Amino acid sequence: MESLYAITTGILTACGLFLTLRGRSFPVVVGLTLLSYAVNLFLFSMGGLTTNGAVIIDGPGDYADPLPQALVLTAIVIGFAMTAFAVILAMRARGDMGNDHVDGRQTDEPREERR
Repeated sequence: MESLYAITTGILTACGLFLTLRGRSFPVVVGLTLLSYAVNLFLFSMGGLTTNGAVIIDGPGDYADPLPQALVLTAIVIGFAMTAFAVILAMRARGDMGNDHVDGRQTDEPREERR
């Protein structure tokens, strides 16, 4: 189970990084969202992956750690708000500039090399 969890976190991180480095605003927003999902999985795994753990401790045995769950829940809410803000910012930039390049170019032509 832990190896599947680690592979999933790694794939989400790699895809998020790839999309974040793109030149358009929508892939950047999706990449940041994937990176936040990867961080959420990482935070959740820090509590340990236990099955059939008790929520309330009433003696010796396995129990579920509530701190990573609370951190992930908070991160989900903050991530949703930041995604909504980034989408609105990208829409505003597209409306003002006429394109959705993240580096502020006005045309679809490639940049000239500076010497």
